[in-house]
Amino acid sequence: MAKTTRWGILSTAQIGRKNWKAIHNSGNGTVVAVASRNLKAAQQFIDGCRRDAPMDTKAFGSYAELLASPEIDAVYIPLPTGLRKEWVIRAADAGKHILCEKPCAVSVADLREMLEACRRNRVQFMDGVMFMHSRRLERMREVLNDGASVGKIRRITSAFSFCAPDEFYSANIRAQRELEPAGCLGDLGWYCLRFALWVMQGRLPQSVTGRMLREVKGVPVEFSGELIFPDDVSSGFYCSFVTHNEEWAQISGNKGYLQLLDFVAPFFGNELAFRVNNAIHNVSGCDFNMEAHWQHFAVAEYGNSHSTAQETNMFRNFAAQIQSAKVAEEWPDWALKTQQMMEACLTSARQGGREISL
Repeated sequence: MAKTTRWGILSTAQIGRKNWKAIHNSGNGTVVAVASRNLKAAQQFIDGCRRDAPMDTKAFGSYAELLASPEIDAVYIPLPTGLRKEWVIRAADAGKHILCEKPCAVSVADLREMLEACRRNRVQFMDGVMFMHSRRLERMREVLNDGASVGKIRRITSAFSFCAPDEFYSANIRAQRELEPAGCLGDLGWYCLRFALWVMQGRLPQSVTGRMLREVKGVPVEFSGELIFPDDVSSGFYCSFVTHNEEWAQISGNKGYLQLLDFVAPFFGNELAFRVNNAIHNVSGCDFNMEAHWQHFAVAEYGNSHSTAQETNMFRNFAAQIQSAKVAEEWPDWALKTQQMMEACLTSARQGGREISL
């Protein structure tokens, strides 16, 4: 394996532009090819990205041509979820390592097939959850484990949303049931589910319930869910295409709570922060004082488009993993568990909020 991982990108999806630059900044990867169903579209994508981050990249007019190239070690696949299964399996059968956008599949059964193809071909699979690669998570785990800042975890809550314009529902694939059947739950809720799973150190909830707050042409556009984990830890989340930009999460315990306001896409700047409050309620005579006792924590990490940014870390970590010639099972396991949680939430919502056991 070359010391520089040679990447191919299947599709010219908008998110690919961000990740083109992340690969450029990684120091151990380069984009050698981009494929589209239209050669001109692939070349236009390359030309646009080169203005920000120049790389020597070839355009292909079909996904199959790119996968057949011996000059490619790994592929990034941001294709619509409805098309993803076929191309993940074909990429695995071609011996390419795979970084896959989320949600990974239409169903748990489909994802199991995809992961089996990866195991059979000894290729690495990882989903594109960037915050899993942020140094902020390491610092948060230290604080959660110190026994005093938050204490015993009781509750996890999160919300991720943006307010889509009217034309979104006719023009964007995220509002098309055949391409993105999970709608906002797959596009946004996947992060909320993963965050709760990370807090619980990979333990699945015992049961989930989901509620469809709003849908358009069968696509969820506003959704809420409730998860019950072992040890009586509960988690609630909200995701939508109808609420203004928000991406906050909170972990509450018996001694305090941890808050972060940008858990998915960090706010622009050169540090990633979170805070802990150990509030005290003091009663003195007629005075009932709720006192805030905040602690501020931060790591030196840029929000985006930098060698330290979480998306860069994701591609750097992936390349380092495959260059080690070892396949890490933890990454497909994270993806499969998140898919199971998402499917259970959607099933519950389709069945009027029935509790689904995992």
